[in-house]
Amino acid sequence: MPEGPTIPTRMGDGTLVRMTRSELRADIEAGCLAAAKRAHVEPLTADEQAHLLEIYGSPARFASVDIGDEVVLSCDGTGMKTHATRQQDMQSFEQWLGADLVELCVGDYSLKVVRTILPYEAQYLHDAQLQMVAPMQYGVMPNLGLYAKPDGPCDNWSELLPAGDIAGARAACEEALEMAVEDMVKLGDAMYEAGADGLDWDTTGASGDAEVLAALRATEILRDKYPDLGIELGMAAEFVLGMHGELVYDGVRLAGSWPHQQMLLAQKAGATMFGPVVNINTGKSCAWNMSRALTIIKPCMADATIPIHPNVGMGVGGVPMFVYPVVDAVCRASKAFVEILRIDGL
Repeated sequence: MPEGPTIPTRMGDGTLVRMTRSELRADIEAGCLAAAKRAHVEPLTADEQAHLLEIYGSPARFASVDIGDEVVLSCDGTGMKTHATRQQDMQSFEQWLGADLVELCVGDYSLKVVRTILPYEAQYLHDAQLQMVAPMQYGVMPNLGLYAKPDGPCDNWSELLPAGDIAGARAACEEALEMAVEDMVKLGDAMYEAGADGLDWDTTGASGDAEVLAALRATEILRDKYPDLGIELGMAAEFVLGMHGELVYDGVRLAGSWPHQQMLLAQKAGATMFGPVVNINTGKSCAWNMSRALTIIKPCMADATIPIHPNVGMGVGGVPMFVYPVVDAVCRASKAFVEILRIDGL
């Protein structure tokens, strides 16, 4: 039996468990060291680990920052969260839930889907803006996979790679990314004309390094065209998968890059907000996962010249992998990011 009183806490899958303070401390140390070794970054300081222990060692149902330490909440997907219309949904997030930034999107949330209904979406955003006070952006996932067969015209690199056709897989990635860049720029043109305050390339990199390159190139083009347009680049995972393996941006190889390198490239391309991601390990405690997330994202804060908004939601940023994550886990993750890393928003 564990020694000392136990504290209710969560596992990465949302399961409620009880751990002693010593067990939580050990998990925090282990998560920090695992991140430092994998991402080649410095571990959290002893004071930072102690602060994290105080947050996760509290048996309180809810944890929060002090008055005056609140940060901006940039909520993605706010046009598809309830059973109301998308416009009413965004009004609910603004007036009821207190979101500082709302986002229009379609249920599929993929770039290739939106290209077929772009005039309708632009008109809808224009009309919805007339009812809103909070800034409104338009969000999509680049989702490069939809450009591959059977959903798109390009050969499927996920089929070519296991077959050993490396050259064919790379050519397919390159073909798809060119199509995605064209679609992202057209979307940006339409939404800027409709009055969007910004764009959100959400879950960037889910299809690997070619998708990241597409987002960076589209961001660069749109920044030159529209200096006042907000462009948020939110990632899909903590490091970029090398589905191509040889793609570079600004001389930097994209495959294998971690949040700090990703952030520097996002800044270079002209993004106005960066959303780093650290994936959850469902078999580890939230304290372990949060320690790992803080360690990996911390280097971003030293060199960032744009706001850093870590993704804190279903299965990322120290939050359990569950459709509706429990509030005791979400609030602790949010508090840790704000108080330990001094992030700009969530």
